[in-house]
Parts: sequence; structure tokens; C-alpha cells
Amino acid sequence: MEIQTLDIQGMTCASCVRAVERAVAKVPGVSEVAVNLATEKARIVFQNSADLTAVRQAVLDAGYQVATPESEKASTAPNYFFRFVLALVSAVPLMLLSMSPVLGFPLPPFLSSSPSLLVALELLLSVPAIVAGRQFYTVGFRSLVHLSPNMDSLVAVGTAAAFLSSAVTAVLIFTSGSGSTSHLVDHLYFDTGSTIIALILMGKSLEARAKGRSSAALRQLLSLAPPSAWLVEEGETRRVPVEELHLGDIVTVKPGEKIPLDGVIVQGSSAVEEALLTGESLPVEKSPGAFVYAGSLNTHGSFQFRVEKLSGETALAGIVRLVEEAQGAKAPIARLADTVSGYFVPVVFGIAVVTLLVWLVTGHSLAFALTSCVAVLVIACPCALGLATPTAIMVASGKGADLGIFFKNGEALETLNKVKTVLWDKTGTLTKGKPEVTSTWVAPGHELSTLLIDATSVEQNSEHPLAAALLTFAQSQGVAPQPVTNFLAVPGRGVQAQRDGVALLVGNEEFLRSQGIDLAQAPAETAGALYVARSGQLEGLLTVADSLRPTSVAAINALHAQGIHTVLVTGDSRTTALKVAQELAIQDVEAQVLPGEKAQVVKRHQGRGATVFVGDGINDAPALAQADVGIAVGAGADVAIESAGIVLVKADPRGVVDAIALSQRTLQIIKQNLFWAFGYNVVGIPIAAGVLTLWGGPSLNPMIAAFAMSLSSVSVVTNALRLKKFHSKFPQVAEKTLPLAEERKVTMKKIITVEGMTCGHCVARVTKALSGVAGLRGVQVELSGRAQAETDGQVDQTALDGLLKNAVEEAGYTVTQVQTLAN
Repeated sequence: MEIQTLDIQGMTCASCVRAVERAVAKVPGVSEVAVNLATEKARIVFQNSADLTAVRQAVLDAGYQVATPESEKASTAPNYFFRFVLALVSAVPLMLLSMSPVLGFPLPPFLSSSPSLLVALELLLSVPAIVAGRQFYTVGFRSLVHLSPNMDSLVAVGTAAAFLSSAVTAVLIFTSGSGSTSHLVDHLYFDTGSTIIALILMGKSLEARAKGRSSAALRQLLSLAPPSAWLVEEGETRRVPVEELHLGDIVTVKPGEKIPLDGVIVQGSSAVEEALLTGESLPVEKSPGAFVYAGSLNTHGSFQFRVEKLSGETALAGIVRLVEEAQGAKAPIARLADTVSGYFVPVVFGIAVVTLLVWLVTGHSLAFALTSCVAVLVIACPCALGLATPTAIMVASGKGADLGIFFKNGEALETLNKVKTVLWDKTGTLTKGKPEVTSTWVAPGHELSTLLIDATSVEQNSEHPLAAALLTFAQSQGVAPQPVTNFLAVPGRGVQAQRDGVALLVGNEEFLRSQGIDLAQAPAETAGALYVARSGQLEGLLTVADSLRPTSVAAINALHAQGIHTVLVTGDSRTTALKVAQELAIQDVEAQVLPGEKAQVVKRHQGRGATVFVGDGINDAPALAQADVGIAVGAGADVAIESAGIVLVKADPRGVVDAIALSQRTLQIIKQNLFWAFGYNVVGIPIAAGVLTLWGGPSLNPMIAAFAMSLSSVSVVTNALRLKKFHSKFPQVAEKTLPLAEERKVTMKKIITVEGMTCGHCVARVTKALSGVAGLRGVQVELSGRAQAETDGQVDQTALDGLLKNAVEEAGYTVTQVQTLAN
């Protein structure tokens, strides 16, 4: 199987998409094709090797073109604004000429007395509009010839009807005497055709501008990697294009420069910002042997690195591909629009013909019948149908990338909206994935500093993961290990050594009891504790555990607030699992689950509805694949995890909540777009056909119909752009942990002044709004306008203030002041 993505030129609506898909699907060897109108790309899956020549010919035969490297798409794309201005040169004077009696100013005598001269002037003025709209005719009529009519075909036929009928009238005027043809001037529609073209081009210009804004996130990603690099050859450094670098080349990166490719540092050191790839907001210290990523920023210091991956293989390139694929993906909800668009244009042509014939048969004038027919053709808008879903997915994918959330396909984005159950892998997902000291107990007559010196002095020679946790904690307390002698490790039990002739023991309860140490005074709750003995006496305990991430509780609480069921899945004992679940308020626990059994656990819970499995992606591939949506958390630079439908760069469980919220908001926007697109056509086409005139209502001028059609497409794209305002519902929480000697829960009080409350219902609404803000608790609201709540001190207070203000304002009230006080 081989996958290729091609740029398609000339598509303007959903019917174009269907035409290209049908044409490419008929090419031998193509097993799947998906064309996206918003990105103007075709994603083609070949059974074996790709026959791009046959695909290009099929697209060309369908009336469209495939962009090649030699013909850059940006340079060949139509300049809609320039063409709009050109059409306006025709439309404005033609409108003034035709509307002069209505506007109250007379035509100059040389025009009013000479119909032939007036017709000649209008004919001349219409030329710029025809030139500006030439693509409508070339593409539209070519599509008709290929029996795959599109929006261009509707515009081409509608405006051509106006121009041709006007041309026939002009011939009659030119060949007849001036006195007998003055009444024919009222049947000239050059202004109608020109104005329709101008208005549609205006809509296209606005639409193109809006679509450009929707792809801003992808452009930002592409701009991260610098185009050139400092290549070191034979002791000399010279700047070369990145494309000229080879594997194994040595590249110098200077302070303030971005890293051009992925590689390994061979000389020098620095701190590198790589938030996009790892989610780490602070610069990461890098020294020889460390891996660096393309697009990361070198903050200070110079270093040299060896190129390990070229442009198309870097982690950044993988992220760009992921975003491109997500933006080009089709959600299942788009199938209805795709199905309708396949029949839409032919049906509209049929309605237009029936409209023309019915009004003629019922005795109406040719002018009225033709006007109604043209109005039907130009008001019908398959564009809005074609853009309703892909533009929303395009913007959502870009916004997700900004937040470190990467949707790998449209199906994952849509399914996440319906999630009922979230299963969490514990280790490395809800917990930090590495042991650390969580508490200490010092026996009477001993000191913490001495306890730490003794424990770390013995453990410094151990390779056990718990030893690293002890050493890290001791360093945070300003304690350094001392030299020891006679070191001996007892596998599975502990270690022993001597420091300054004093015997030291560090290990589990069984190990110290076997050495004759009296543990009677030790605390009863000693799960996960390391016992330390000095000179045959118990010196203290150090509890080591894989602690929860500081954001895990907030994530679980947010899911529970939405009525989403949560399940903890872990290989730990049930006792340990229940303890963690209690901290997180998770009621459903699956303990002692082997990695290979996780998929069966997911399958068992899928009876409740759409199920999400959240894991770190290391040994969770079967479970991630089994779930309706698999989410890999903390993937860092490895965004290409095949089994996950969604990848979160940062190891923050709250990203799951944000992903669900973004999915829900995206589906809401898509449904609004589809409702507008369908509703607009269902209501607009009958009005354009003149149905209202049957009850004495007005007919629809084709120029107004063209304006409405243009606005329908713009409104769909603009509505999708509202997703750019989506933001995380959580304030930022510091990841660092305070040393235990200083650790304490700092609680802050928020005093909020609210204006606009007038009754008990207002108080209830404000209370509900503030209670929904993650990070706030104990909310109390008074009718006088005073509200108060508590929050943890490590929460970003500025960000929290913004969230609570937004929550109150969305409820319909105003926050005039927020005070933060220490409890």
C-alpha cells in the first residue's frame, strides 16, 4: 500500500470534489481517495505502487489540474481580489446606467436619444466583467461537457443567459431604427451579468482570505525550521541551504538560532526551547550526546551537532504531515453533504429549466421567466455544502496543534464528541512514571539531614530506580552522599555498607528484620517505604512512590462534571490501585491487568458507548487500537504513534479534557454550518424561482441572489474561524514539586465583585458559572454582588482570573474586580 497527497487546482464547490473523487477512483490500482475542498488536496491510497501519471490524466479529463513542483500552486491560484476589482469596473457604471431613472438622475442627451450608442457603451463596459469571470466559463462549461457540472457551471450558464439575451436585444437595436427600439433598452441585462460576477468574486475573495487564516497554524509550523544552516567542513563554517545537508554532517548552531535538522550534539552545550515537540515550557539543558530537534530554539551558547535526520524525516516534518493529514481528513458527518452534492447541481439545472418553462407556459413575460431562471442558477450554492465540514476540521486541527493536541483523522475528532467512558492507564499517564520520595519519618533522637546522608551514601552505588529517587530528593534538600566501604547489594531486599566505620542498612521491612533491627516504633502505614538503620538501630523511613501528576485530579474532576465515566487500568495490586483511585475519585478500577490484557478490558467497557483509552503509547498499542478513540499522552517528538487516533505532546492529563472540549465545539460548528448550508438552499431556491409571487410577494433579482450566494460561503468559513478563539479551560499549574521540608498547601482566597445580579436566580447562575471553573472550590455568591472562592497557590492566578471572568460574563453578568488574598 502507498499513500500520495496531490494538490488539485480548479475546484470551487462540493460537486467538484465529487467529480475528482469519481475520476480518480476509476484509475486502476486506487483503493481509496478523499478530496478536501478547504485544503484543495487529494489523499490517494494505492493498492501497490502509485501510478501518478494515470491519476493526473484522470483529474485533467475531469476538468481540473494537478499542481506540480514546477508550477507552484500559490503562483497559479486565481487572484480573486484583483478580478473582483476588474469586474467592479464593469458593474458600477452599468448599474448607474440601468438604474438612472430609479436613482433620479437623467442620462446625458447623447445617450438617451441614441439607444444604439447606449447599447454599444453597455456592451463595451461588460467586457471587463467577462474577462474577470472567464474561469467560470472555462471551468464551468468544461465540467458540463464532462457531465460533472459544478458551481462554476451554474454561474456560467446563469450569466451567459443574461449576456446572450442582452446580445440578441442589442442586435435587434442595431439593425432597427432608433425610434422603434427604445423600449428594448429595458430588456438589457448586461448590468445583471456583470454584477453577479463581481459579487461572486467578492465572496470568493473573502472566502480565500478566511481560508488563509484557517491554515495559519500550519504555516506557523512550516516556518519553525530555518531554510539554511552553518555547515562545518574541514574546520571552516559556511552557510548552506538545508536541502544540501547530508546524514553525518556537522552543523553549528549559534545563540538565538533555530535548529535546522534533528541530530545529536557532539560539542558544546546550551538550553533549548522545544515546547512544540515535548510540551516542556522551560528550556531544556543540552550537552554532548543529547538529541536536538529541528525547529527548536537555541537560547544561549553555541554547539555543534551531527545530522541524524534530513528535512522530510525530522520530528517537525512528522508533526507537519500529521496536521496536514488531519486538516485534509473527512469526518463521517460530512458524508451527508458529499451525497447531496453529487446530485445538487444537476437538480438545480432541472429546477431552473422547469422555472423558465412554467412561467412561460402560464403566460408570464420572457423577461420575468428568464430573470427567475437566472436567479435560481446563481443563488444555488454547493460551495457552502462543500466547505461546511472541512473548514471546521481544518481550523480545529490547527488550534489543536497550538495546544499540543494532534488529531490524526476526522473520525477520531468526531467520535471523541460522543465519549461516554474514559479508561486511563495509570503509570506514566496519571502518574509521573518515575518514583520519587513522597514522605519521610525520622526516628526519635535522629535528624533528617543525617538520615538522608546515610541513605544516599549507601544507595549511590545502587542501580535500582529507587536509588535515583533518593539521590534526587537529597539533592533538593541540599544533601550530598559521602564515600562508603564494604558495599553489598542483596537482590530484592536492600543494600548495606559502612561510612566512617558505622554500619548502614537500607531496604525493605523484611531485610531489616533479618538483620535484627527493632522496627516496633516505625509507623504502621509503611507501603512503599525504605527503612534506614544506623549502628543496629532504626534511623527512619523514606516513602518512595510513583506520585500523581499535579494536574491529574483536575482532569478527572472535569470529566466527572461532564458525566463521563472514568476507569483506572493498572498492573499494580488492587490495594495500590484502590489507593490511587481514591485520590482521584475514580470509582471503577481494573487492577493487576497485564499489558496484553488491556485491549480486552477496553472491549468489555465498550458496551457503555463510545470509549476512549488514554495511555503513554509505550505498551498500550492494542488498547489504543481497540478503543473507539485512542489517546497517547506525553508522546513528545514521537507524534507518529500508529495506534493512537489522537496524540498529546505534553504529559498532561488535562489535554484529554481539552481534546474532548475541542471536539464538541468543532462538531457544534459543523452542525451549524450544515444547517445553514442546507437551509439556505432549501429556502433560497424556491424564492429565486418566484414562488412568493404566487401570493403577491416579490420576485428575487438575480443580483441579490448572487450576493446571497456569496455571503453563504463566506458565512460558513467565518463561522468555522470562531474555533480559533477556543482556549483551554484550565489555568496553568506549575510542574515542579516543593522540597518536602518546605512543602505545604498554600491556599488563596478569591474575592470577586459581580454586577448585574437582581434575584436569587442570578445568584444561582453565577454560582454555577464559577463552580464550573477548574481550580476554584468552595464558591459562595451573595446577592449584594460579592462572591468568594478558594484555590491552590500553585495555580497561575492571572490565568485563573481570566477564566472566572469569562465564566461570569458568559452567564450574562460583569466582573468589575478580582482580589487574591492569602489564607
